[in-house]
Amino acid sequence: MPDWKKLIEGKIALAQKAKLLGAKAGKANVNERIPNGQKQVTNFPVLDLGIRPNVNTTNWSLRVYGLVEHELNLKWMDFRSLPQFKDTSDFHCVTRWSQLDMDWEGVSARELLMQANPLPNAKFVTLHSYDGYTTNLPLDALLDDDVVIAHSVFSKPLTAEHGGPVRMVVPKRYAWKSAKWLKSIELHEFDRPGFWEVRGYHNDAFPFLEQRFSDDDY
Repeated sequence: MPDWKKLIEGKIALAQKAKLLGAKAGKANVNERIPNGQKQVTNFPVLDLGIRPNVNTTNWSLRVYGLVEHELNLKWMDFRSLPQFKDTSDFHCVTRWSQLDMDWEGVSARELLMQANPLPNAKFVTLHSYDGYTTNLPLDALLDDDVVIAHSVFSKPLTAEHGGPVRMVVPKRYAWKSAKWLKSIELHEFDRPGFWEVRGYHNDAFPFLEQRFSDDDY
């Protein structure tokens, strides 16, 4: 069993090192689609906490709950029977790589949330993952037309290392907001910082504002 404390301490140390390196960089990218401080890659790097949950299409389910009129509990076949949605977007990781034109397929987060019918006082969401990971977002962020609850990328099913069978993809935010191994979406009235947010990562995470860390002065 991996040592969570050592894994987390290692990730934080790497993030602090990246912050120091980034402060010395400051060179603008020629490609306007790549935020400053990022480098374009053509592969799909794998980043996680070192713990990959034992979840697949036979035991996976997705719950949408909290401040909703209709709680949803979807098994794999329920999820795949929903209208399928494709979107091409750019993907920016806080560890300073960006991949352009990623082709995702899944279910529109907006359409799924509308089925649950959020209550008027629902303002924020917490994404829960099967490995215990959480991240937070304003509800409005998930209602953007490019946000997809994805089961495939580049026309192939998501592998476990990339968050399969299902992950969230929120293109306008740094990738730690795009939770892998998505288990549930909880709607609530007040914001609740998630796993990395309570450990110093920025609460908003806009790549083009370089909102990497909570003490970034933007």
